[in-house]
Amino acid sequence: MPQASPEKETRSLVARLFAPRLNRWFLPRLVLVTLSAYLFFGQVCLPAVTRGSSMVPTYADGQLLFCWRPKVWFGTLERGDVVMVRFSGRRVMLLKRIVALGGETVAFSEGRLLVNGSVLDEPYVKTACDWELEPREVPPGQVYVIGDNRGTPMETHQFGSVARERIVGVPLW
Repeated sequence: MPQASPEKETRSLVARLFAPRLNRWFLPRLVLVTLSAYLFFGQVCLPAVTRGSSMVPTYADGQLLFCWRPKVWFGTLERGDVVMVRFSGRRVMLLKRIVALGGETVAFSEGRLLVNGSVLDEPYVKTACDWELEPREVPPGQVYVIGDNRGTPMETHQFGSVARERIVGVPLW
């Protein structure tokens, strides 16, 4: 029996993928794939697009991201993690970096971020700032978040303590 060429086999696989035979298993498979995709991309790995420049240069405006929720469900959040914070409803989230954990003190002095009185090394911040902020303690069960782009006035940024329950997930990349 002659064997099919690899090119012909590839065409056959592609044809079966895009034009499968309509047999009794077609509809159950279609429902299973649709339900799986809905659950995965609706509950576990949420697609998102960045809007704004608060995380520049780490994440650009208009960049496609996937919010990986299992990190929040099963993992622990640490200083330096970039997180997606529920801001308004289920569809509006802020992309921010955790700089302090519950019980720690946060302040800005001459543009430098101080955590528990020590300057935090932030290699991801590329623009200098002149921010000043009196020391404040992060309440237990919360984290302190801020964007990486500090080159704009402090008043234009949204940052501060956030309850862990508001953290939706972390970007996959």
